Amino acid sequence: MTTIAHKIAAAISILGLSFLSAAMPAAAQGTLNNKSFVENFDSFDRSFWYVADGWANGSHQNCTWSKKQIDTAGGTLTLNFSEGQSKDRKFLCGEVQTKSRYLYGTYEVRMKAATGSGLNSAFFTYIGPTDKKPWDEIDFEVLGKNTNQVQVNQYINGKGGNEKLIPVAGGADQGFNDYAFVWEKDRLRYFVNGKLVHEVTDPSKIPTNDQKIMLSLWGTDTLKDWMGRFSYQGQASMVIDRVSFTAQGDACQFPESVACNLD
Repeated sequence: MTTIAHKIAAAISILGLSFLSAAMPAAAQGTLNNKSFVENFDSFDRSFWYVADGWANGSHQNCTWSKKQIDTAGGTLTLNFSEGQSKDRKFLCGEVQTKSRYLYGTYEVRMKAATGSGLNSAFFTYIGPTDKKPWDEIDFEVLGKNTNQVQVNQYINGKGGNEKLIPVAGGADQGFNDYAFVWEKDRLRYFVNGKLVHEVTDPSKIPTNDQKIMLSLWGTDTLKDWMGRFSYQGQASMVIDRVSFTAQGDACQFPESVACNLD
């Protein structure tokens, strides 16, 4: 898995197409904020969130981002993947990202992933050439071909190959699960449902550039070795109950937060 994903990332990088396209609209760019927040999605604040609409990240993506695939109701944010013609693609999908960028601290999401081979439910941070910065990224990705696990990974100046698969008891698509990473200058820790599952202490494998927080559901026809063979089985949904960022040194913001029990 590590070798396959690394080769995919390398190929995309060579082509000048990161998973966040160089064609990303300038409106998606932001400035460093780094203020703690908790988003419970009782409403949707467009001054805080940027909604991707009318474009795609590259030829590997078989759907076009659409604001119509975003829904907020009942205290949750839903990102959908469904049929719908847009330009040269037959499917529509949803993505949101913060307008501001963040650095060291605790990043958390409570979400239910989508089911379906060829689909990717992702919670991650990203910065790259569209912001005149190196490509840095920290990932949680649930691949719909096997929702009994989540993949963690990070990119440093465009270099990945740091993938690790973590079991998700009961299945990431069967209910809400909590995913968190604690990003410090000299340490990066990943948590699933409050349990430490992976730790990185090699400085060369820890990003250093402030990043935007991203939530997305997308599909592929081409990355079969990594994400599985795509087969549309009807609308799929990724549901997010909460997203939060707790800046390093700030008090934890809710009882279930990983930040409440950090050393």
